[in-house]
Amino acid sequence: MKRSSGAGRLTALSTVMAGVLMASAACGSPASSERSVTPAAGALAQVAGVDTRLAGSTAAGSGSSGAETAVERCRTGALAARVGAVDAGAGQRYAPLVVTNRSARTCWVYGFVGLIMIDRNGDALRTRTRRESVQPHRVTLRPGAGAHARLHWTEVPSGRETRCPAAARLMIIPPDEVAHLEIPFTAAVCDDGRLDITPMAPGTRL
Repeated sequence: MKRSSGAGRLTALSTVMAGVLMASAACGSPASSERSVTPAAGALAQVAGVDTRLAGSTAAGSGSSGAETAVERCRTGALAARVGAVDAGAGQRYAPLVVTNRSARTCWVYGFVGLIMIDRNGDALRTRTRRESVQPHRVTLRPGAGAHARLHWTEVPSGRETRCPAAARLMIIPPDEVAHLEIPFTAAVCDDGRLDITPMAPGTRL
């Protein structure tokens, strides 16, 4: 797949990542179908002027027992990601965005991921991530266990749209992290790039 140069892609993504990093932060690791771009994500955070220490959801730990607080948050390097089976109907699309703990230690996730769509040329597409009004809860992941967020988008043009840009990959910023995972994501997302997302929940299915 043709890719733009590293410097060009960093410049193109800096504006988009600025908004995403205000809501969540990431740290990455490679997997068979994933990419981790920790240096790029760190540079983008600097470009955006984001204090990633303030981007987290630290309130998740309130009321936890001593045993629970001994378990650390899942870092991006401990996670693998994928988009599950898509449920299609009347132009609406639903799919689980699954993260799996591929480390040897138990960890937890809490809250919403950040998302940026990428086209087949490696360029960032406009992505409007809309958080659903669902109360987040901490999800503890033993090694090999997974959690999911529900993705929703529409493939029906709206307003002045005559066609909807085609995404080829999806950048995922796990909650409270600063780097990202990048996975395949083939979809034509309408409504000006709107992706609805729920907070992380237990299990790998909707």
